Amino acid sequence: MLHLWIPGATASLLAFIGILFAFVGTVFATAKLIAFLPKDAGREFAHDGKKSAGKPRGAGIIFVLTFVIAALLFAPITAENLIYLALIVVCMITGFMDDASEKPWNEYKKGFLDLCVAALLALTFLKFNSNVVTLALFGISFTLHPIVFGLLTIVLAWTSVNVTNCADGVDGLSGTLTIITVMTIYCIDRMLGKGESFSFLILLFAVCILGYLWFNATPSKLMMGDAGSRAMGLFISIAILKTGSPFLYIPVALVLILDGGLGLLKVSLLRFLKVHILKNVRTPLHDHVRKVWDWSNTQTVYRFAIIQIILAVATVYGIRV
Repeated sequence: MLHLWIPGATASLLAFIGILFAFVGTVFATAKLIAFLPKDAGREFAHDGKKSAGKPRGAGIIFVLTFVIAALLFAPITAENLIYLALIVVCMITGFMDDASEKPWNEYKKGFLDLCVAALLALTFLKFNSNVVTLALFGISFTLHPIVFGLLTIVLAWTSVNVTNCADGVDGLSGTLTIITVMTIYCIDRMLGKGESFSFLILLFAVCILGYLWFNATPSKLMMGDAGSRAMGLFISIAILKTGSPFLYIPVALVLILDGGLGLLKVSLLRFLKVHILKNVRTPLHDHVRKVWDWSNTQTVYRFAIIQIILAVATVYGIRV
């Protein structure tokens, strides 16, 4: 919004101020509003779940709304990006309503709402972008039928929302992995010469998560809840779509995919096909490494982050411009 009144020559200064605003705003708002957040009841089946009982949760509503405000003030806003911001807020609100509910929402209800948001995302993306897909690691591009592209986009967005949500369970883990993932996508954007209108949103989103992590580092004072994790998952899917190389989602978010996704796959196969896999593996994987391998919370965050950073470096190096 401020771009409308400030000359283009000072755009870099405006971006600098915007990044500082996003971080400081998140930290300040979190400190002031933490007392108003719903309290966690403790998850019975999660490793150390009872230790979270009584902690404020749903803090995602703070850093997501701060991000949206920073984006509206400091980023060049297009009609497409406005819709994306609205969808992120919708995903955040549904997550926060679940966080604030005394009884957790039904899994099918949440899955259906995520599916609706994913469908709206697919329609929006196809409205403003082409259906050409690039395999950036191989230098190959091809065109998908719009319906096929739309269906794959729905699968991508729904998967990203849910695996990121399932990976949230250790202080600082999902936020740290999301920052690594979106900053990898930012580097890819710059390498491929993509427009800066969405790339700058990536920076704002990353620093807002950093503002949240200021309070969430072990031992945490609060938790993001579904309000944060679902919004992060949706943002990742939008960001990777904007690169024009959506299949890069696999390497740039592989730790999130494995940590949160294996549990989804395990439960789905058992529930719908009566197929039992990974019988000796606790899911999410962050519970397995802590319960079975005896990793501490800090070791889990650092080691998962190291693995994703290595994957990020390899992916960025392997891209054919």
